[in-house]
Amino acid sequence: MAYDLKPMKAPKTAGWMLRALVWLIGLPLLGPPLCRKLLADAGLFRVRDHKSAEGLRWGSPIPREGPGGGGRASESIALEEIAGPTELPEGWRPHTAHEYRSAYGAGLTTPVEVAERVISAQRDLQDHAIPMAIFIATDANDLREQAAESAARWAQGAPLSPLDGVPVAVKDEMHQRGFGTTLGTSFLGASPEAEDATIVARLRAAGALLIGKANMHEVGLGVTGINVHHGATRNPYDRARSPGGSSSGSAAAVASGLVPIALGADGGGSIRIPAALCGAVGLKATWGRLSEHGVPPLCWSVAHVGPIAATVTDCALAYGVMAGEDPLDVATLGQPAPHLRDLENGDLAGIRLGIYRPWFEDAQPEVVAQCQRGVEALKDAGAEVIEVEIEDLAMVKTAHMISIIGEIASSQRASDPSHTEQYGVETRLNLRLAAALGAHDYVGAQRERGRLYRQFEALFERVDVILTPTTGRTAPVIPTNALKTGLSNLPDTDQIMRFAPAANLTGLPAISVPCGYDGGGLPVGLQIMGSAWQEHTLLRLARVVERAIPRKEPRVSVNPLGTTPEHP
Repeated sequence: MAYDLKPMKAPKTAGWMLRALVWLIGLPLLGPPLCRKLLADAGLFRVRDHKSAEGLRWGSPIPREGPGGGGRASESIALEEIAGPTELPEGWRPHTAHEYRSAYGAGLTTPVEVAERVISAQRDLQDHAIPMAIFIATDANDLREQAAESAARWAQGAPLSPLDGVPVAVKDEMHQRGFGTTLGTSFLGASPEAEDATIVARLRAAGALLIGKANMHEVGLGVTGINVHHGATRNPYDRARSPGGSSSGSAAAVASGLVPIALGADGGGSIRIPAALCGAVGLKATWGRLSEHGVPPLCWSVAHVGPIAATVTDCALAYGVMAGEDPLDVATLGQPAPHLRDLENGDLAGIRLGIYRPWFEDAQPEVVAQCQRGVEALKDAGAEVIEVEIEDLAMVKTAHMISIIGEIASSQRASDPSHTEQYGVETRLNLRLAAALGAHDYVGAQRERGRLYRQFEALFERVDVILTPTTGRTAPVIPTNALKTGLSNLPDTDQIMRFAPAANLTGLPAISVPCGYDGGGLPVGLQIMGSAWQEHTLLRLARVVERAIPRKEPRVSVNPLGTTPEHP
């Protein structure tokens, strides 16, 4: 069987060239054939020769157990049992939720003091000559009110959970009470939301300090984090480089130390990609594991919400608070109860690691070498590597791309054409290309999707997880001429997204965990993909990798618990 993923070939455009391309595809006579040419070059018409007549249920092929009881997330997860200190190798340590809890309990600081440091640090990060552009919106008074309530609970010795008083950032793709939800645009979200999204409400009920709405790639259509309306989010390991996307602000907030936990959304790697490029942990759970109520439906059949965190423990804590059935989201009903048993069990005897070697090695050599370090850590803990083969990865990419851009374009029809010119130039290009696809393309993609899911389902009878790099390269430089228009760079995007879409197309869970750095000190992530409802297994294996591979401090590093230095 031949490995069939081929690099995408397309011109890199930004600035005036990108504006010219968008103008050309808007012309009545030239536009349609030019769109067809660009889509064909990207391989998106491949699905018209689809092999499958399968359909889908629930918007995802994952089987369900039937209607559930609407239980809260934390009923089956004892958060106190996993809330201890994080064991890391010698070297730099990110600030964790446990450190906030310990500092509050010992009287070393208070949530009120932490809130003031967050406000000050965020202002300093934004006032720099190269702004970090981490947030779209913050409200200092709202944060102070939350902090005062948390401080009162700590003073009474009655915190709500291990996350009480812990700062958390919320991607501006989900509702947070008192804030508009812009989806990274300039015109949506004019009115503040009256209610939180379910996952935000669950974190608020746990006492987390919700510090504001994190920046994102406009309507989730990109992986660079360049937002022409709210600023290009910068990578804390190098301000000149991309943090990834579309959950760019969330990942940068975590990597900079501003928060130990942030919320992201992942339709094609948008949690895992920025987590990998910024040296954080990012979990995309099984489709339907976390409620999407209060999250505008950009790409409903491939979308997931979830945590980006400083450590695996922090990721597990956030997941434990948020996961589980929600009567307000039918897609969550019928799922097995989430749990985090054996999170600290580092004995991996009996765990089978699947690796499709041509896919695993289809990345920058330094990325492959660092990911192999992660594989060796898992083997040293007793896991067994099993070589596997995966067919039709090119069709995985095609079916996923048609699904995500088709659904995002459909979601924006209410705003288009009245707001067409208010989107960034890059977004206008992608929306116009998506509009050139037909219903037969979308239906064909869904039929292929069911067939491809069956292949992965069969693979997971032979192995427990599949390992790949999270991205095919480390963080790219943000071109200066892209700051006002965005960037169309399909070869880079293809390389960055090479390993992510399979988990979105199938709805299966996947996690990215830091596993080293390239020669320039840029982070590398290892992706661990599992079968449905196996988030606990992914977190357990990620914990083993985390314990084995030292971390490096980013150049932009703040500490709301105390000092806030920035390192050269």
